[in-house]
Amino acid sequence: MPEKTTADGAAPGGAHRPALSRCVSVDAAKFAGAYWGRAPLLSRADELDGADGFRDLLSPSDADELLSRRGLRVPFLRVAKDGALVPPGRYTGGGGAGAEIDDQIIDEKIMGLYADGATLVFQGLHRTWPPLVAFAGELGSALGQPLQINAYLTPAGNQGFSTHYDTHDVFVLQVDGRKRWRVHPPVLPDPLERQAWGGRAEEVSATAAGEPALDVVLAPGDALYLPRGWLHSAAAQDDSSLHITIGIRALTRYALVEALLAEAAEDPRLRATLPYALDVSDQDQLEPELTETVEALRSWLETASPAAVAERLRRRSWPSARPAPLRPLAQAAALSSLSADSRVIPRAGLRWRLEPDGTDKVRLRLTDRVVTFPLGCQPALRAFLDGEVTRVGDLPGLDDDESRLVLARRLLREAIAVPG
Repeated sequence: MPEKTTADGAAPGGAHRPALSRCVSVDAAKFAGAYWGRAPLLSRADELDGADGFRDLLSPSDADELLSRRGLRVPFLRVAKDGALVPPGRYTGGGGAGAEIDDQIIDEKIMGLYADGATLVFQGLHRTWPPLVAFAGELGSALGQPLQINAYLTPAGNQGFSTHYDTHDVFVLQVDGRKRWRVHPPVLPDPLERQAWGGRAEEVSATAAGEPALDVVLAPGDALYLPRGWLHSAAAQDDSSLHITIGIRALTRYALVEALLAEAAEDPRLRATLPYALDVSDQDQLEPELTETVEALRSWLETASPAAVAERLRRRSWPSARPAPLRPLAQAAALSSLSADSRVIPRAGLRWRLEPDGTDKVRLRLTDRVVTFPLGCQPALRAFLDGEVTRVGDLPGLDDDESRLVLARRLLREAIAVPG
């Protein structure tokens, strides 16, 4: 049975504007077919859904609040200058009475570094800043991929990082100021996370010295999509610049290879010890063993189980994106006042799969656990999780309202449902 993800219907900035349409100026089908993982896409503010820009997601005053009033700690802030990271000890210190920590951001130290040309990098905003938590939930649901969101505040005329590439796709959303982006083709197409640009620094520098594929200045409200591997550098222009970077941590075919190899450990032929005293550096000695191993692997691959590989990938991919934040007090209040007329909905961003277990139970598989219910609850669970029913008294397949209330309370206690 296919896995499901509940959608995040949060609407950043008041009126609902689909998250993807705020990032790209083409429809989803064209983006998927012509640009996704293939080519950069520049989208100007007047081409996007919501030409008023991205200040509802994070503004310069919001950045000031994060730096001064939110008790920010490492690693939720990095500082870069002249293409390198500044040691955290230069801008962190103790939290004062009642906070026995020594890595809190010190605002006056940050001010000095920023005034001296350093770029401030806000990390993990998809977990800490409410408008971006909601935006990440909706965009991640639309893309079917886990996201990370950082923001970069760069003083006028400065550049935070030298030319480099990322090992994940990114959307760049220009919030404030203007920033010039120079983009070059990859030196390594589709790099894996283990293939960071530092290992190809000379190739990167040589390519960056040539003519760029894209040389543009992003103004407020503009967006840029870059597939992983595309070289880029960005420099603020005559005023300071604030932009949001959304990183897309998509799985690759190599992830399938890794899952297959993990499953291959079940084959005793592939676990066999190599011959005694074999010199693995001698290709003549190694050749017959390599041939036999390749044949054994090929034979095993013909019997590989898609279900087993899918389960390995589920265990890897599901934990990389958390469901929407839960309001514990509102959840407890809903439990105490639940009635047949109450409305409950699936928790946004919840990953789930409903499966009978061959007995009198049905299993609801979540990211971190499996919750079992009586088999008779299956129609009600299916209708609820698919969003077909929100009123507790309308849950189908159960005998009476008391049974429906028992199920609804369980869903609320397990943080599967939230008040509607």
